[in-house]
This record gives sequence, C-alpha cells and structure tokens, in this order.
Amino acid sequence: MFSYVDKTIRENLEKAHLLVAIDESGNEVPSDSKGALMSVLGPVPLPRKIQDQQVTLEWYPFVRKTELGHVLAAAHQVEDGNSEEFRNLLQTHMSINSVFALPGFREAEDPLVRIHSCCLTGDIFGSQRCDCGPQLEGAFEKMLEEGNGAVVYMSGHEGRGIGLWAKAITYLLQDSGQDTYQANVALGLPEDSRDFSDAAFVLKYLLKGKPVRLLSNNPTKREHLEKYQQKVSQVVPLVAGVSEHNLRYIRSKRSKGHMLPSDL
Repeated sequence: MFSYVDKTIRENLEKAHLLVAIDESGNEVPSDSKGALMSVLGPVPLPRKIQDQQVTLEWYPFVRKTELGHVLAAAHQVEDGNSEEFRNLLQTHMSINSVFALPGFREAEDPLVRIHSCCLTGDIFGSQRCDCGPQLEGAFEKMLEEGNGAVVYMSGHEGRGIGLWAKAITYLLQDSGQDTYQANVALGLPEDSRDFSDAAFVLKYLLKGKPVRLLSNNPTKREHLEKYQQKVSQVVPLVAGVSEHNLRYIRSKRSKGHMLPSDL
C-alpha cells in the first residue's frame, strides 16, 4: 500500500501492466485521465486449497480512484510511510474489493462468477446465523469442478451495507423478533444499500465484454450487472448452509425475491 509514497514503485507496476486504470466501460485509460474510474492491481498469485486440492488463484484487488485520491494527496505530504496520519487514512478510506479467479478466467467463455458480499461473521467467524460462509466456499468448489470461474468479493457490504457494528445490533433485534430487513430499518438504515456496479466494471475489463453465468439467488445482482452493461447469460442458483440457526433469515430473503426453494 505504500507504493504511493515511492512513485517509482507505482511506475514499475504500471510498466509491468500490473496496475491499470479503467473507465466505466472496462477500458484501460491513463491513470490521470478524467475518465479513470478504478485502479486494478494484479494478478497477484494466491495459493489456497479448495476441496483439499491445491490451486493458485489470480487475485485482482480493485479500488475507486476517488478513494485513492485521498491517499495520493496525503502521500505528497510525507516522505515515507511512518506518518500515523497517513496510515490512518489508508485504513479508513480504502475500501478495496477483489476478484479471485482460477487461472485462465480471462480467456474463458461464459465463465461462472459469484459476486459475494463481505460477511465477516459468516466468512471468517463461521457464524451460522446466515448462509454466507457456505455460499462462498460452495462458489469456489463449483468453480473448481468446472475448471474456470471467479469470485468478486465486495468488501464494503457487511450487513447489506450497514457495517459490522450496526450488524451486531441487528442480531440482537432479530433475537427480539424482528427479521433481518426489519432490524436494519429499525436502526434508521436501508434494508439493502449495496451497489454492485463496481463488479460490473471490473468484469467488463477482465472479460472484454464476454458474458458470465451468475452464481446467485439474488435477482438484484443480475439487475446491477446488466444495468452497467455486463452481460449475464444465465443465473445459476446457489443454496448452501441451510440450518436451524438461519432458516428464518433465509426465508426472509425469499420473501424479498431471492430465488430460493419453497421446501426449505
């Protein structure tokens, strides 16, 4: 992250085509151009195991240029990364999303793609109050079975966009009888404030306009992708991790239009 203090690091990354700027159409543009929307880094090799099989994913972190602008402005005011103010800025203003792709994803025809909203409680803590963790692992497993695909991981989507602290409070409200959507509204927050447009932009860049098969039960994700001209050839359901602890939560999602079976 301190490549923005030493400008030669950034220049070398750009020269190696490991750091690019893209516009809303997914086209590469000069990083200082008015149309530059996002910066995309990578691929960064990321070894991991999926179903006990060793694979090396291609990781593409991406971030809005407006957020990087705050960091660049601060970088011009310090000589190194030892400024506490600079470090705080990096931690609070950089909402970095990611694409985790199997090798060959960019050349694949009609690849499987999961757009996954960050869920620290489910993805990392293993909570069974939702189905997010099993859905994430299930997506990687389906990708491996097919031999291609990617997960687009949206980091700012905790609690459908309300953040971890508010999400923890909504859990207590749910325990008092409210469903997951009612709990958000009770805090004066939207039922769902997520925006999947950045996923569309980065997919258009990586796939050069090729369609995807969207691994999702949420029709809003398809709507957002197609609104921003990322083609979706098919929606593939992903039901995973249903348990006694999240059955009410999943039924609430079905009531909001998620494509889930009636015999949960």
